[in-house]
Amino acid sequence: MALAVCTLSHSPLMGENDPAPEVAAAVDAAFAQARAFIAEFAPELVLLLGPDHYNGFFYDMMPPFCLGTGATSVGDYRTAEGPLSVDRDAAYALVRHVLAEGLDLAYSERMFVDHGLAQPLEILFGGLDAVPVVPVFINSVAEPLGPVSRVRQLGEALGRAAAALDRRVLVVGSGGLSHDPPVPQLESASPQVAERLIAGRHPTAAQRAEHEQRVYAAGRAFAAGTATIAPLNPAWDQRLMALLAAGDFAQIDRWTNAEFVEQGGHSSHEVRTWIAAYAALSTAGPYEVRSSFYRPIPEWIAGFGVTTARTV
Repeated sequence: MALAVCTLSHSPLMGENDPAPEVAAAVDAAFAQARAFIAEFAPELVLLLGPDHYNGFFYDMMPPFCLGTGATSVGDYRTAEGPLSVDRDAAYALVRHVLAEGLDLAYSERMFVDHGLAQPLEILFGGLDAVPVVPVFINSVAEPLGPVSRVRQLGEALGRAAAALDRRVLVVGSGGLSHDPPVPQLESASPQVAERLIAGRHPTAAQRAEHEQRVYAAGRAFAAGTATIAPLNPAWDQRLMALLAAGDFAQIDRWTNAEFVEQGGHSSHEVRTWIAAYAALSTAGPYEVRSSFYRPIPEWIAGFGVTTARTV
C-alpha cells in the first residue's frame, strides 16, 4: 500500500483566454513535473476529488459528497465527453469503509461530472479512460456548505479506506485556489436561472455554448480589469498551500465559510478538494511536498496552483 497526492487548479478558460507565453510555459512545466511524479509513483488507482459547476449536481438533490461507482463526463469547455474508467469494485469498497466510519457518503451509479474532474484526467493522464479511477464529488459551489472540518474528516476516512485496498493510490484534488467567477447564487437568482440551478441537467448544445461564451467574456473582462468580481488573493492562496504542506489541519479547521468567501471569493471553496486530498495522505504517516507551483492568472480567473506530495 502507498499513497501520494497531486493537487491542481482547473479553469474553463484554459485554451481560450490564455496568459502571456511565459506564464503559460511555467504552467506547462508544472504540469510536466506533476506527470513525472505520477509516472514515478505508478499509481494503480486514482482517487479523484473535484467539484461540480451545476453540470452534474443540482439543488433538486445536492449532497455534500458523492462517490461515483459509475461516471460520465458531460464534455463542457472543450473537455471530452464520455465515460470515466471507474473501478467499480474499488469504489464500493471505499463507500463501505467510509460509511462504516460513520460518515454519510452518497454514491451514484450514474454520476455526471464536468471539467472540474475531466480536466485533471486529461492534463495528468491524457484522457478520461487512461487510468482506473474512483471519482468523488465534493460540493464547493452550491451554498450553504458544511464546515471545512467535515471535508477534512472525509479525506481522512478516504485515506484509511484507500489504505485498506492494498494498492498504490494517487489522490488528486482538483480546484481552487482564490477565484470568484460569475457563478449564480440560488438566493439571488432570477426565477429562470434558479430553475436551471435546481434542475438544469442535459442542456441543449446551444444553451451550453451560450453559457460558456458568457464565462469566456467574464474572463476577458477580469483580465482587462473591468470585471466586478472579487480579485485574486495570492497571499491567502500561498498561506493555504503552506498550511497543507505543514499538515496544519487544525488551523484550517478554524476557518469559517464566510472567511473563505471574504479572502478568496465564493469559488475558493473548491480548495476543499485539496484539503481532503492532503488529509487522506496524512493518514499514511508523515509526508513531504515534492513540488509546488503557484501563479495568480487573471486570464483564467484563478489563483493557479499545482502540488505533489507523498509519504516520507
